[in-house]
Amino acid sequence: MDFFETVENLPPLETKRLILRKVRPTDAEAIFFYASRPEVTANLTWRTHRSLEDTYLFIQGLQYGYAEGTAADWGIVSKEDGRFIGTIGMAHVSRLHGYGEVGYVLHPDYWGRGIVTEALRAVIDFAFTYGLNRVEAVHVVENPASGRVMEKAGMKYEGLLRKRYSIQGEYRDMKMYAILREDWKRAKTDQRGKQDNAGA
Repeated sequence: MDFFETVENLPPLETKRLILRKVRPTDAEAIFFYASRPEVTANLTWRTHRSLEDTYLFIQGLQYGYAEGTAADWGIVSKEDGRFIGTIGMAHVSRLHGYGEVGYVLHPDYWGRGIVTEALRAVIDFAFTYGLNRVEAVHVVENPASGRVMEKAGMKYEGLLRKRYSIQGEYRDMKMYAILREDWKRAKTDQRGKQDNAGA
């Protein structure tokens, strides 16, 4: 089964601290809590939610994507307290070229805990397990913390994209990071080797 066939019935993903699952209408209030905060959306390509109606429209778009098999978007749920704390997903996925771009947003109460790195690693594993060749991500130049997240997930800096996206009505320079399937496989092999040596 390839990536696109799998997305038609998007599976949940599980990590040590997180459950990644489809976004539901019942998540609206939790999403609105952070999506309505300018400090959260300042560096994102979508505008700050002004009302719950904005949030429901966002969820409606995801629901349509799930039904059509085009949405690879997960809600991030903390195992510790059961809270819905963010979303992570892949956009601009190309069947022909085998790549996709990851984007994410997180509730500010959970910043600085390595949550996004953990979720990003799970999504990268999913993408390469089901046949993609390249996973990309970008961040605005003024948000280097996001770049550190990408590096911790195994992505490599590739260059500057000038005025790449309109962010809150202003064209902004973006830094591009990416990881290739061959990089991912090599890292997995190295990790298994270290584990084997530790247990020897």
